[in-house]
Amino acid sequence: MTQTTAPRVRTLVLLFLAAACALLAGAGPASAHAALTGSDPRQGAVVDRAPAQVSLTFSESVSMDDDSVRVLDPKGKRVDDGGPTGTGGTTYAVKLHAGLPDGTYTVTYQVVSADSHPVAGAYTFSVGAPSETSVSATAQAAGGGFIGGLYGVGRYVSYAGFAVLVGGAAFVLACWPRGAGVRVVQRFVVSGWLALTAATLLLLLLRGSYTGSGKVADVFDLGLLGEVLQTKTGAALVSRLLLLAAAALFVAVLFGAYDKREDEERRDLTFGLAVGGTVVAAGLAATWAMSEHASVGLQAGLAMPVDVVHLIAVATWFGGLAALLVALYRGPADTPVPTDAVRRFSAVAFGSVVALVVTGTYQSWRQLGSWTAFTDTRYGQLLLAKIALVAVLVGIAYFSRRWTARLADTAAVVVRQRGKARGEREKAGAKASGGSKGSGNAKGTGASKGSGNAKGSGGSQRAAQLARQRAAVDAAQQKRQRDADPHRFALRRSVLAEAGVAVVLLAVTTVLTQTEPGRTQEEATAAGASSTAPSTPSTGAVTLDMPFDTGGQDGKGLVRVELDPARVGANDLHLYVEGPEGTAVDVPEVKVALTQEAKDIGPLPVAPDHITTGHWSASGVQIPVAGDWEVAVTVRTSDIDQVTVSKNAQIG
Repeated sequence: MTQTTAPRVRTLVLLFLAAACALLAGAGPASAHAALTGSDPRQGAVVDRAPAQVSLTFSESVSMDDDSVRVLDPKGKRVDDGGPTGTGGTTYAVKLHAGLPDGTYTVTYQVVSADSHPVAGAYTFSVGAPSETSVSATAQAAGGGFIGGLYGVGRYVSYAGFAVLVGGAAFVLACWPRGAGVRVVQRFVVSGWLALTAATLLLLLLRGSYTGSGKVADVFDLGLLGEVLQTKTGAALVSRLLLLAAAALFVAVLFGAYDKREDEERRDLTFGLAVGGTVVAAGLAATWAMSEHASVGLQAGLAMPVDVVHLIAVATWFGGLAALLVALYRGPADTPVPTDAVRRFSAVAFGSVVALVVTGTYQSWRQLGSWTAFTDTRYGQLLLAKIALVAVLVGIAYFSRRWTARLADTAAVVVRQRGKARGEREKAGAKASGGSKGSGNAKGTGASKGSGNAKGSGGSQRAAQLARQRAAVDAAQQKRQRDADPHRFALRRSVLAEAGVAVVLLAVTTVLTQTEPGRTQEEATAAGASSTAPSTPSTGAVTLDMPFDTGGQDGKGLVRVELDPARVGANDLHLYVEGPEGTAVDVPEVKVALTQEAKDIGPLPVAPDHITTGHWSASGVQIPVAGDWEVAVTVRTSDIDQVTVSKNAQIG
């Protein structure tokens, strides 16, 4: 039975790992967790005069360096002057060269959001009129390429290593103290420590290139590494390495002094190890909570400890499950996992699930903000997938609890049968020894003694070989006896299924931590300026013709008002005055006022400048909101003759 089961186990594990890798591969570059919510000039805007600076506003605080924001002219030459300066944590501005010529300019930015993820994008604006440009305004890839993929693998391995280290140690302390002496369990927990340490070092080396150029050569740039160490993420990774040194001491005591103690002495040491292990585990979890999603946004002071509890609950459940699986499949035959240990782990897993439900509900509310975000955002869709996988995992765990209740503890049976077999072998050996002694007495010559010594040497080697063979046979027999319990075999299969789903669930969780939260995405969409959203299309110029009659001599005519592009934000206003014959005429004064009665806005006065005969113009006319606006024009044809005419215009 065991010979046919092992290949199936390896096949299932490989399939689950392949599914996890497929999820990670499909994740792509890390999504922007800080979204661009505003800019001046706006995306796609056409301004009359070259601005003195370009400002960008993000949904949360970001980190920048001198090269984070670039402004390029139509030929691709930089026209920004100096590095960006902050004006409040979320808004940054970069000055431009004076006297920029007309044409289309491209703004590119690459920053790091407060939750450690790189954000990049680009947009264009024009001075005077749009022109051809050699610069691509396609959004830059942030955290992509080979370095981005390697960084994603490092994140997944670090989460998995944390779960194995914390969950495996918790399984030994809380459920199976005798497991501290089982070699396969020791190797399992130590492998978790090694994986987490190696992944942390890898992330620290890759961090500078991941948030910057994405070049492999930058991984070995010590100057860039020094800059990383001064960031919040760099400090978190260094803190994690220091805590892993303390975790190494904990593992050494767990599998050293703790394993060698008797049951009475072991109880005293268990409390100390439990307290110390909890502190180290909480510290390791805090290195994620203090540098990623939980550290920014709503209620950060509460979200970080909640995230710590969430991570520890995940590790206790997943890591303990994996440790139980290893012990069930690879543990020694003479030290099977007892029924009490499985039952204790079942209780620990139930407590972890309760903690996950409570903390996960709070995190979901905090990151989504609305029910529609579940289906309308990628974060919400991934969260639904995670919830479904947790439900499947809980369902499988229910069946595992049923098999645990029926589990027959075969350890005592194995020991009794092993003792019986040893007694029979000792009796047989005693009989053989007595017969050989009799024949030896009959042949007691000196020559026979010499040959007997030579035979004795060969006989000892033969005896050792037979002892090894008997040990192998005993081990195989004990394994067959241990696995003969159908309930234990069913438990092994259900635990294997749980572990497989847990691998995929861990992959989904890793992708979720690299995805823009639904609340942030919806806020950026509402602002109409998400970093990945296309530019807002223009509704086109609006032309309003309004006849007027001031009542005096030459007081009749037509005033034409043009608003371009007739949308929220900056607009160009052109005003033309014509006489009764349709020819352009000048008048002493014209004034314009914009009013939106529905929202009690205005009147907003506009004083256009006289350009030429019958033509007045004003640039940068700000219209704050969309809707139906009244455009009122006051025309004065003499010192005492004037009239105000108006029409409504739809502003998009």
